[in-house]
Amino acid sequence: MAKFNYVITDEVGLHARPAGLLVKKAKGLGAKVTLSCNGKSADATKIMAVMAMGVMKGMEVEVTVEGDNADAAAAELETFFKENL
Repeated sequence: MAKFNYVITDEVGLHARPAGLLVKKAKGLGAKVTLSCNGKSADATKIMAVMAMGVMKGMEVEVTVEGDNADAAAAELETFFKENL
């Protein structure tokens, strides 16, 4: 299992476009990815669950990656977050 924290910098938070990009990325990793923020958690492969978290700019999310390639997947996701969210 691997984890990292990230503060959302997108002006409108995890709305439809960035949430859709995140879901697509998470599905392609072959690992279980969970987002946590403000006491809520969501499977990162489910767009409605991600959007329902209500993550806004400036909020910190914890990303947990589980699976055989968790460390590599977490590193790839962290780069994705920095470039897109």
